[in-house]
Amino acid sequence: MDRFFVEKKNINLENNTCIIEGEDVKHISKVLRCRVGECLEICDNDNNEYIAEISGISKEEVTLDIVETIDIKRESDLKVRLYQGLPKGPKMEMILQKLTEVGVDEIILVQTKRSVAKVDDKKEDKKIERWERIIYEAAKQSKRGKIPTLRGVLSFKEALADMKNNDFNIVPYENERTKSIKQAIKDIDINNIGIFVGPEGGFAEEEIKQIEDINGQSVSLGPRILRTETASVVASSIVLYELSDLGGQA
Repeated sequence: MDRFFVEKKNINLENNTCIIEGEDVKHISKVLRCRVGECLEICDNDNNEYIAEISGISKEEVTLDIVETIDIKRESDLKVRLYQGLPKGPKMEMILQKLTEVGVDEIILVQTKRSVAKVDDKKEDKKIERWERIIYEAAKQSKRGKIPTLRGVLSFKEALADMKNNDFNIVPYENERTKSIKQAIKDIDINNIGIFVGPEGGFAEEEIKQIEDINGQSVSLGPRILRTETASVVASSIVLYELSDLGGQA
């Protein structure tokens, strides 16, 4: 069943009705070719979801009657913030999609010393808009209970300041040979964790030192060198597996 996120203000639980507006209206009517009487999954982006039956379709909106409340915990209690050294465009799109599917709560884009890609101020809004749409579609497909937040582009200094708000921070680093993620997070009480992944060229040594200076922990992802788009997903998956609900019920 197709899933759509609806603003809370458009969900009326007293009357058991809701309204879908914006770009999703065209997708429902023209792409999916839905008709009155068909059902959709509706989520309020706060982990509340419902089955709703279409009662009307116009160019501006789709109206629905809520017929069932779904009681499934989709979101992890662990909040994972993934700081991504800005990679080239196509890689960024894949990273956003896969991190959303895995269960990352927030994705923060960072301009690091070795970032090849640069986001032009004049084009930034359009790029961010496209990236947010990729996250939205991935959240629908993977049946997330909320849409992950996208932030940035932050400078490296701004990212370090932001990381101080996390309970714990790790940074996958190719020169770290001994400490795994499992070892780094063992026996630590963590509600939110930051993971900082470098761009295609990795981190400069001074950047690693600065991360360690704010108590960030360098970790190994194993004996093989992973691409940035692989490292982001692997590191997030390991953390969510070890500390939360990935691979089973928390």
